[in-house]
Amino acid sequence: MHEMKGVPQPSSVSKSTAEKVKARRKKAVKPEELLEGLLSGNKSALSRAITLIESTHPKHRKQASELLEKSLPHTRHALRIGITGVPGVGKSTFIESFGKLYTNKGLNVAVLAVDPSSKLSKGSILGDKTRMEELVKDERAFIRPSASGSSLGGVARKTREAIILCEAAGFDIIVIETVGVGQSETMVHSMTDFFLLLKLAGAGDELQGIKRGIMEMADAIVINKADGENVKAAKLAKTEFNRALHLFPEKESGWTPITLTCSAIANEGIEDIAELISEYVELTKENGYFQQRRNEQNKFWLLQTIESALKNDFYEDPVIKKALKEQLTALDENRTTPFEAANHLLSLHQK
Repeated sequence: MHEMKGVPQPSSVSKSTAEKVKARRKKAVKPEELLEGLLSGNKSALSRAITLIESTHPKHRKQASELLEKSLPHTRHALRIGITGVPGVGKSTFIESFGKLYTNKGLNVAVLAVDPSSKLSKGSILGDKTRMEELVKDERAFIRPSASGSSLGGVARKTREAIILCEAAGFDIIVIETVGVGQSETMVHSMTDFFLLLKLAGAGDELQGIKRGIMEMADAIVINKADGENVKAAKLAKTEFNRALHLFPEKESGWTPITLTCSAIANEGIEDIAELISEYVELTKENGYFQQRRNEQNKFWLLQTIESALKNDFYEDPVIKKALKEQLTALDENRTTPFEAANHLLSLHQK
């Protein structure tokens, strides 16, 4: 038995080019260079910046913190729109049609699409870029799919920071798409100005299958796929949802949520949704709620950042890493309880 020769390097790739690519990958990321790229609207720089803030490497965390601090003075007040709905409701098709409406008006649109993560590989198992063929080619659009991992509500761990970077890069509209598979949607609601719930007519969940919490958070409900034979069912669902919305307490914003219908694939009813959002923004800016909401977002982000930092600090502690393995084994062997183990680990960390 003899060893087969490896595949030779293709002649089309020069050795010098290969070395340059290798060197570029090893080159340390400089926050100043990324910031310069961001401010000039460079999408490649924005992608690299988001990759940096998503990294869990201690060195990268420090660089990410520096980049975010330098980006903050350059952020503009982009409109942040959260969109949720169960899988199959047509979120990607809707966002593409919705995004194109704004880019056609000369606005820059960023889409932070959070995909469900594979439990095995921890990677993204959907591909929003492949499902938004027109928007991804639009010069005024930027789409960033991210694996949600174990984040509550399907929101990527660093979505808040990504919003700041997108604003610094000059985007006017930022759309955050959530997984919509039943987790709490509180996280996405906490980082957006307008929260949109997409529904389907005739799916058997018009009212009874809807979580009251999501209904209460929604600033508008949109019945998608209102085309062909679904038009009648969509109109009926619209009526039922509007009735249900009137049963909820009045919102602090002074806004009364309503239900609209649309067909994203036929590009019908999208303009009405954009107009509704404009009315919401106008109303809430006049009565001061818009800024109040932004202030609440900042406070929420502050608390979440502290919580995340403390959690990382705890699990990165070498003493905790060793003790955690021991306590997990003790749990398996019924030599301790979850509460005793937790108290022991916390006491070790406090020393």
